[in-house]
Amino acid sequence: MGDAVRQIETSGADWVHVDVMDGRFVPAITFGPKMVGDLRAFTKLPFDVHLMIVEPEKHIAAFAAAGADCITFHAEAVTHQHRLAQQIRDMGKKCGISIVPSTSVSCIDCMLQFVDLVLVMTVNPGAGGQKIIEACFEKTATLVRLREERGLSFLISVDGGVNEETAAAACRAGADVLIAGSAFFNAKDKRAFVHTLKGASKDTPIDEGRARLPRMSYEARP
Repeated sequence: MGDAVRQIETSGADWVHVDVMDGRFVPAITFGPKMVGDLRAFTKLPFDVHLMIVEPEKHIAAFAAAGADCITFHAEAVTHQHRLAQQIRDMGKKCGISIVPSTSVSCIDCMLQFVDLVLVMTVNPGAGGQKIIEACFEKTATLVRLREERGLSFLISVDGGVNEETAAAACRAGADVLIAGSAFFNAKDKRAFVHTLKGASKDTPIDEGRARLPRMSYEARP
């Protein structure tokens, strides 16, 4: 895992996106706060810790202490979303909220003003290497519209099936952050892969007022 983080850093990627799975919210099990803490020693890149777990409110303090810079939880797993977002921000961390492909943007409409990032899952979470669900790009376009109408500053992140072929479509739909897992680690030339994905975003401008976090993200998995 340390080697994986080093590969992300030397490739020119800007974040490390860490998937935490509990075997309940999604079928797979990965790791917990200790792994995040261990990986923290290998890089100074920001960590976006993506909690694909039930009851994330019980664990955010541990992940914050372990070195997470942004903590992203799933709307489907939390009843008191505003309270959790406030707790994350009170810890001095950026807060993200994520939705799976079957969840509409309307389900998080009232949370948009309280988060720093919205993560749109473009595959069903739990396994790498899946084909992107392009219908989910309608959500990113909706989020762009709502952000502009309300004068908000959250970033829009896309996770699942992102590769050299799908990156441009994701950016055209409004993605600010691209997360790649399998495609990145399977690439023979990882620096070239990152260069290609960053090139796909050049025609998608980002306002300086909402550029609070780096715009491109690449994901480390076991």
